[in-house]
Amino acid sequence: METADLIEMYRRMLVIRGFEERVAVLYRDGAVPGFVHLSTGQEASAVGACWPLRDVDVITSTHRGHGHCLAKGLDPLGMFAELMAKDAGTNRGRGGSMHIADPRLGIFGANGIVAAGLPIADGAALAAQLRGNGSVAVAFFGDGAVAQGAFHEAVNLAAVWRLPVIFCCENNGYAEFSSAASQHAATLEQRAAGYGVGYIGVDGNDVVAVAEAMAGVVTGARTGNGPSILEAVTHRWHGHYEGDPQRYRTQEELEALATHDPLIVHKRRLLDAGVSSAELGTLEVLVANELDAAVAEAGALAEPSSESLHQYVVAAREPRAEPPAPPSDATVFRTMDAVRNALEIELETDERVFVAGIDVGDGGNVFGLTRGLRERFGDRVRDTPISETAIMGVGVGAAMAGMRPVVELMYVDFLGVCLDQLLNQAAKLPFMTGGAAEMALTVRTQFGAGRSSGSQHSQSLEALLAHIPGLSVVMPSTPADTYGLLRAAIQDPNPVIFIENRLLYGMKGPQPVPEHVLPLGKAAVVRPGTDVTLVSVSRMVHESLAAAEAMASEGVSVEIIDLRTVAPLDMPTVLESVRKTNRLLIAHEAVVPFGIGAEIAASVARDALDHLDAPIERVG
Repeated sequence: METADLIEMYRRMLVIRGFEERVAVLYRDGAVPGFVHLSTGQEASAVGACWPLRDVDVITSTHRGHGHCLAKGLDPLGMFAELMAKDAGTNRGRGGSMHIADPRLGIFGANGIVAAGLPIADGAALAAQLRGNGSVAVAFFGDGAVAQGAFHEAVNLAAVWRLPVIFCCENNGYAEFSSAASQHAATLEQRAAGYGVGYIGVDGNDVVAVAEAMAGVVTGARTGNGPSILEAVTHRWHGHYEGDPQRYRTQEELEALATHDPLIVHKRRLLDAGVSSAELGTLEVLVANELDAAVAEAGALAEPSSESLHQYVVAAREPRAEPPAPPSDATVFRTMDAVRNALEIELETDERVFVAGIDVGDGGNVFGLTRGLRERFGDRVRDTPISETAIMGVGVGAAMAGMRPVVELMYVDFLGVCLDQLLNQAAKLPFMTGGAAEMALTVRTQFGAGRSSGSQHSQSLEALLAHIPGLSVVMPSTPADTYGLLRAAIQDPNPVIFIENRLLYGMKGPQPVPEHVLPLGKAAVVRPGTDVTLVSVSRMVHESLAAAEAMASEGVSVEIIDLRTVAPLDMPTVLESVRKTNRLLIAHEAVVPFGIGAEIAASVARDALDHLDAPIERVG
């Protein structure tokens, strides 16, 4: 390796060490809010792992991610400002220490959820594989993350698809307060063999050793060799977090850390190579001065304004007019046809779109909705293992990489096994990156009581999802709406959960023109009336229509509103109807307590109480 490269490695490690030393002081003095997890002592693994990477390559990081971000090229000034919660911070002051990211530099985010970045790295790697651009993804994780299901799902999926991803374990010997020896019954090398992926172990305190090892696995990943696991054994100089009393570590262990200092190890190499101590001293002063200047400049920056609190939660949607409904004499098609047709046209017209999920490819979906798509679109329609966390994470990572993934959750009831990737990743990353993260992700799923499905296959969980800021939730009731809303969801810049009712898959209705795309967040008045407003969604719209027909024979005129989208709610349409009818009934398939009906009732009680002639009622 050239001497100039060795000096640059030293400079990068000095930046990380100096950055963390200053953050420790800032945190002590109250200038940095929230938790802080420093990477002091792990500089060599960060710099070495990022050394062979290009700008277009992607990394995902951990809650101890400052070093990774700096090693990938992030500006210390922006990072200092971010930690101080300044508006000019890397993420507009919304990410903080644990969530620094800059997707434009391939930094897909430090992450406060252990192991959450690994499935996201799979998604970035899949985007690279589909584009064939030779880029790779690197997922940093600590030894403690190996106990997480997300680790196993991500590594297995990467192995099955031979993704260009390197899983880089910084083994510092501790999972928070517990020693690694007490956490794992098998070594990482043994686990790698079990998944059929390559493994290489390296001294994580030797930046050259890490860089050379990474160069080999990165080249292999670029050329189609699939994923690898690299384990860099290193040391964590500070506690799990700043202020951690570290009672679980002996004094002898703490005193011995200096003997493994990666900066001292590398400085000795430079001196042996003929670099003068004066030259290295000049470099050390230069880096220190630059960091001191960055701290001072960051401290003088402004905080975000209170008016900006809700920015970046939902990306702006292009205004979309309501298209004409299909004529009654149009060709008849089924809801299941609408799903397939919408997916087909989006795959056909946008190369960024792909479909992934359990049995969606060769099996054509458990309900046959995607039959024929794999034969036509090849690897853009792909089967996954039964690994819901990995499936959702692939969607998140690919969306951040600029793709428009459509991933399937077979039943909405399975939400519990992958909720983190929706709750803490898809919904929050656009906000926590100050709007820098793309998240045009569509999650197709289905629900429906009936047909003896049982309690684990018949729940209505839309209210749980609608409660998460950043997620949009769509629930169509007709074949035409299914087609128009699914196309809108795939084209939308936000993460959209598209919930179909399986009891409607065989329902028939007029087929709209291929260009039919509906606006998200806009309800439809599907039956005008004057005496009572009935708000419903999905299959219950048809039950409501039947009830309204029965009431008409008794002289009661019922106006029915099909919400179509439950997040965001179209309250203006509901309020306009209530002010006309003066009564409100809400019907949904979910249980009544804490359902979407409660939100609608509360909003009407606040904004149209004077127009109500009777109590609001809910049916569920």
